[in-house]
Amino acid sequence: MAHVALHAHTRTEFGNGPTRRLRQQGMVPGIVYQPGGPSLTLALPGRDLRKALNEGRTGVIDLVIGDEPARPVLVKDWQLHPVHLGVLHVDFQQVDLTQEVEAPVQITLIGNAVGVRDGGVLDQPLREVVVSALPDSLPDHIEVDVSELTIGDAIAVGDIVAPEGVAIVTDPETVVASVVAPSSDVGDESSDEGEVETTDAGGGDSPS
Repeated sequence: MAHVALHAHTRTEFGNGPTRRLRQQGMVPGIVYQPGGPSLTLALPGRDLRKALNEGRTGVIDLVIGDEPARPVLVKDWQLHPVHLGVLHVDFQQVDLTQEVEAPVQITLIGNAVGVRDGGVLDQPLREVVVSALPDSLPDHIEVDVSELTIGDAIAVGDIVAPEGVAIVTDPETVVASVVAPSSDVGDESSDEGEVETTDAGGGDSPS
């Protein structure tokens, strides 16, 4: 995956007031965590940041702060506004391109499950897995084919075939997706059982 370039400048003012003015100018405050070094506070254009995130949240970013050389970073975390969902703050982790890192990767389900066509419901309790790979080998997402799932079947993390050069760290027993019977069937059975119990209870002779 090609690197995305981002330009930023060092922050010199802190606190609620300066941060608010920064965001009013279309900038997003952020921080870079350096292994074995001090953290760097910065600000970068919100539009450029959103474009970088849309191109892939696990991709390596060549971050240029001021006149310094570009440094490879990964997006570690970000905060979104609760209403308009704009990025309020972003955390980067500087990486060594020759050293493996662990990062969360989104799971994308593909295919139409047999069990769904038979009336079942597809459930996906796990939305991402943690993988270990070189920064440039981190996938943007991992596809999981659910086509063969019938009602009662499930796919676990251990069933996923990871891309070459990528190891999945998440517990292999964790369920990724399953096809379950529709809840309405359970409700109908409960209603039937309730009717039987009522009939039995009222079937005897009334006391005189």
